Amino acid sequence: MKNDITFRLTGRYALFTDPLTRIGGEKCSYHVPTYEALKGVAKSIYWKPTFIWFIDKVRVMRPMRTQTKGVKPLDYGGGNSLAIYTFLADVEYRVQAHFEWNKHRPELERDRIDGKHFEIARRSLEHGGRQDIFLGTRDCQGYVEPCRFEEGQGQYDGLDELAFGLMFHGFDYPDETGENVLRSRFWRPVMRHGIIEFPRPETCDIRKNVRPMTPKPFDKGRNFRPVEEEEMQ
Repeated sequence: MKNDITFRLTGRYALFTDPLTRIGGEKCSYHVPTYEALKGVAKSIYWKPTFIWFIDKVRVMRPMRTQTKGVKPLDYGGGNSLAIYTFLADVEYRVQAHFEWNKHRPELERDRIDGKHFEIARRSLEHGGRQDIFLGTRDCQGYVEPCRFEEGQGQYDGLDELAFGLMFHGFDYPDETGENVLRSRFWRPVMRHGIIEFPRPETCDIRKNVRPMTPKPFDKGRNFRPVEEEEMQ
């Protein structure tokens, strides 16, 4: 079945943070986007609980530049605090992704219709996505459009290899794993000729339990609309 899309992702700023730095205070972006952040972009383009987005690879097109800004995030005790965030500035990526049916959602099996989900995803991408696009955080607005993965001249096309050490990969959600626990995954990415190829989530061997969690139920007429009704609009 047709289930893959390729899109150009751009933004003035990006903040792909390590979960360990999200507790509060200073935040510093990774130099490249995480799998989970790019999966979130794909879901903002188009998503249904019937399928799961998988990010295949990302191509870094512009120089990895950082910019430090003073911000006033909300304080847990009320009011605002002062913090320094280090953002990526003027980013552009080429992203290749595909979706697969979520086998842990047997109640949605009738919604697994070849072709229709792909066509909706393709049209949604042409219109810039169904939801707002964010580059790691709501403070960083992003923009998407269709593209060819290999087109254009990337900043790091001529670089043989660049390793980034241990990085956050993504979260294991209960409705995607069949287990009632939320886990975080980590890996060691290597960029070759400007391209980072992501391993599938199940192949990441570094994991940490976050907390118990149960899948969110989806019911037709309450919080789920079949793809046939999407087509009628």
